[in-house]
Amino acid sequence: MSIEVANISKLYGEQKALNNISFSINKGEIVGFLGPNGAGKSTLMKILTTYINASEGVAKVSGFHVETQKQDVQHNVGYLPEHNPLYLDMYVKEYLTFNAGIYKVSKSRIQEVIELTGLTPETHKKIGQLSKGYRQRVGIATALLHDPSVLILDEPTTGLDPNQLVDIRHLITTIGKDKTVFLSTHIMQEVEAICDRVIIIDKGVIVADKKLEALRDDKEQTVIVEFDYRVEDTFLLKLPNAKLVKNTHGFIYEITFATTQDMRSHVFDFAHDNDLKILQLNQKNASLESLFRELTSK
Repeated sequence: MSIEVANISKLYGEQKALNNISFSINKGEIVGFLGPNGAGKSTLMKILTTYINASEGVAKVSGFHVETQKQDVQHNVGYLPEHNPLYLDMYVKEYLTFNAGIYKVSKSRIQEVIELTGLTPETHKKIGQLSKGYRQRVGIATALLHDPSVLILDEPTTGLDPNQLVDIRHLITTIGKDKTVFLSTHIMQEVEAICDRVIIIDKGVIVADKKLEALRDDKEQTVIVEFDYRVEDTFLLKLPNAKLVKNTHGFIYEITFATTQDMRSHVFDFAHDNDLKILQLNQKNASLESLFRELTSK
């Protein structure tokens, strides 16, 4: 078991940030920790990374107790906090070399994480010169230096532009092929794009823990598409099995289809036949969105 959380509570004075939560994560899973701002996501991650202690309960990472075996936990965990702490006046490779010295890892490992995280073209720059997306890559590279078995990421895509989002999602998915990944977010699209399983927390309490496949709606699907030009809803409703079209803003449309078949290829063909360019094309998990709203709006 990579992560075990048993009856964990955390109190700040009289306020209960976490209230008797329990779950476990198997080796190799990519799990999204989903919840509104202030739900307790960061608090739990700080407990799992030994940054703070729980008020009650037991947590283990890779079999090691987070309070009594802190150094063993730290050897097995790579952590990217919500506010990525970086020395902006240091060069990328200089910063990674500095951290490698702390972890006592070889210089060859530095080059490995640079290549893995796509930092090679930026190594000659100071961190302060990098975009937010590349700064996140530096943070993830730092978390990977000591080759941990578990990667804990707190809001890894907050503030990124659409291109940076895609890059970081791909990076996390690649890392997740041989590591357990536990990432917090309040953005449901992140869970859909990256994760195998979702845990939803609200007001310090676990309100759902499900495999993503179990949340998929078998009766219908929604496709989000952005064209380079406005399209009349009536034309999109002529697509096979289309039952509802919503122009959310600009040239972005949500098309609901009454079928389990993946309809993105039909949308692509529609764009091709009408000389339109597609700027984004994604499926939306209506079941996850509905569940999230139902459980966190009470």
